[in-house]
Amino acid sequence: MVHLHRLFGTALIALAAVCGPVHAQQAERPPIATTKVEGTDNVYIFRNGAHQAMFVVTPEGVIATDPVAYGRPTGGQAYLDAIRKVTDKPVRYVVYSHHHFDHIAGGRAFKEAGATFIAHRRAKERLEQLADPHTVLPDEAVPDTGRTITLGGTQLELTYHGLNHSDSTLVMRLPKERILFVVDTIPVGQVPARGMIDFHPVETEAFLQKVIAMDWDRLIPGHPGPGDRLGTKKDVQDQLGLLQAASEQMKVLAREGKCWDTAEKEFKLSGYENWPGYANGLPFIARRYCGLWGRGT
Repeated sequence: MVHLHRLFGTALIALAAVCGPVHAQQAERPPIATTKVEGTDNVYIFRNGAHQAMFVVTPEGVIATDPVAYGRPTGGQAYLDAIRKVTDKPVRYVVYSHHHFDHIAGGRAFKEAGATFIAHRRAKERLEQLADPHTVLPDEAVPDTGRTITLGGTQLELTYHGLNHSDSTLVMRLPKERILFVVDTIPVGQVPARGMIDFHPVETEAFLQKVIAMDWDRLIPGHPGPGDRLGTKKDVQDQLGLLQAASEQMKVLAREGKCWDTAEKEFKLSGYENWPGYANGLPFIARRYCGLWGRGT
């Protein structure tokens, strides 16, 4: 018995030695961070928790995106403070990626500082209906044909490519820097999860193909990818492959009359088990594709 206690104690010490540095690294990650995008002069990523936004500094002012302050009462001000640590130029524009509150709530500090808020026309319509007290209504609406913001020699192209994670998503492209900012529809190197609730499966495949066809090299996602790395066209192609595989597998199960419970238990999405978020995301993917192929929704 003493020998077993000694073995157990040794194992605990060894485990602590292995896990200690990991927990320390996690604890060292600050809740809020600002990072300049490598290889650019004026493109930054602002991260608050597990949400992030892009802002661009120009000689005539700043173009910011999503305030990412849902559930964080001081999040919008923290974002504005982070920008002011980089530049004293005023924030001229705040562009919403889409209309979901977890990304766009909390912009009051920017509005009070004089920023003009821009969103896709459908986002503006939806936000006017919802009248969320924490979310600033857009001042200007982007039509389906798109719009380009030009400020201080920088161009930011806002384009709409149909239904995807939402019906109001703008793809933002910096043509000079060859960078995209796309939120939620394209996770980088990980399995999609709760966002599948709002997902338009068939249309998203077309959306991803359109994004792949665009001229760009790197993608800033609305949630950090593994190691905080930026996305590539291969990441978009891999995400498209995952969705197509999920769709085909659930189509078979649904047409056998197995939706919901049986199909969701049998759904495994083989080949993606090692992707981050697999265990948590699988039920959401199964439920959404059961909705598509089992209910036609």
